[in-house]
Amino acid sequence: MHFEDFGPSNARRILEQYGGRYRIFNDDMQGTGAITLAAALSAVKVSGVRMRDQKLVVFGAGTAGVGIADQLRDAMIRDGADPEQAAAQVWLVDKQGLLTRDMTDLRDFQQTYARDPAEAADWARRDGAISLLETVRRVKPTILLGTSTAHGAFTREVVEAMSEGTERPIIFPISNPTSRIEAMPADVIAWSRGKALVATGIPVPPVEYDGVTYQIGQANNALLYPGLGLGTIVSGASQVTAGMLLAAAQAVADQVDPSGPGASLLPPVDNLRESSAITATAVVKAALDDGVATAKPVDIAEAVREAMWQPVYADGAAV
Repeated sequence: MHFEDFGPSNARRILEQYGGRYRIFNDDMQGTGAITLAAALSAVKVSGVRMRDQKLVVFGAGTAGVGIADQLRDAMIRDGADPEQAAAQVWLVDKQGLLTRDMTDLRDFQQTYARDPAEAADWARRDGAISLLETVRRVKPTILLGTSTAHGAFTREVVEAMSEGTERPIIFPISNPTSRIEAMPADVIAWSRGKALVATGIPVPPVEYDGVTYQIGQANNALLYPGLGLGTIVSGASQVTAGMLLAAAQAVADQVDPSGPGASLLPPVDNLRESSAITATAVVKAALDDGVATAKPVDIAEAVREAMWQPVYADGAAV
């Protein structure tokens, strides 16, 4: 069952209560997280900073933002970070500023990443809150993620601070629609002097800067969840594991070569059937590795293709 829009507390509660017993998948928490992870995996190839060493600031600590943080944290752990270290490399900033453990209005899913107040005791505050800019300046993150729906929140100062803290800043303003995006890619690229690695939640035309054409990948969940669902069905997986989500993200990331100047971090959605088949094959393998598969096809790729519906009618005419 693929579900979304259940609200922050309900979505996580349902997933935690039933995820170990049924094949369920929450798009807000896991789908957005996995496709953003795919973009991050591509960006890591370019930045040269290992996943386990990434430092993530999330602006907008709702269901999507924390769900993405969870996916990136899990990827850090699989790359060698211990769980406490990985969680400590995530900072959440919301409407009340940097989230700290002494705040009384934290949601249960935010508490894992809330910071020790002593850590930020001498940080600059405005109206009692620690701003996104102050957090970026202090943390020097490698990844800045926007899920706030606050248009223009990634200001020139924020982007320049990101660029000062790391050689190839990974900046993902993925709020949508356009009226809610944290920054337009053309501005991010210009303010970072072409150094930023960018993906968005909206379709964006190529950006020209300093003689280079930048293709902007869209973190569109449709690139991932059809293959994840198909792989779950073909493997007969008893549940959707973190390993299956990571495999889906890695499969999507592997469909592009991000090394060229201005290359996209994500594949286009033009050839979704072929892309989904590749992703599903990786998901089946992960289900087998994680011990949750109840079917064990001899030829995984062939089993995936046989399970795909073909729009062909009895007279042989394809639609």
